[in-house]
Amino acid sequence: MSTDRPPVPLLAVKHAIPPVRAAVVPRDRLESRLDTAAKLTVVAAPAGWGKTSLVSRWAATAGTPVAWVSLDESDDEPVRF
Repeated sequence: MSTDRPPVPLLAVKHAIPPVRAAVVPRDRLESRLDTAAKLTVVAAPAGWGKTSLVSRWAATAGTPVAWVSLDESDDEPVRF
């Protein structure tokens, strides 16, 4: 972690739940697993496997509070969080 530069605030897009697209295929089995998940659920898979589509669809109908954080290789400074 570098201390030479001030921390950059997280972009709003990194903690906004993406909208559900109309053409998303329902994944009922995986959505039901999210319903029975713990206080924190981490969804990890290769790019293009439908993580965002799955979780945003589930979040839209969950009926429970949902916090969303999207991270990538540029988010490597703990001070930002």
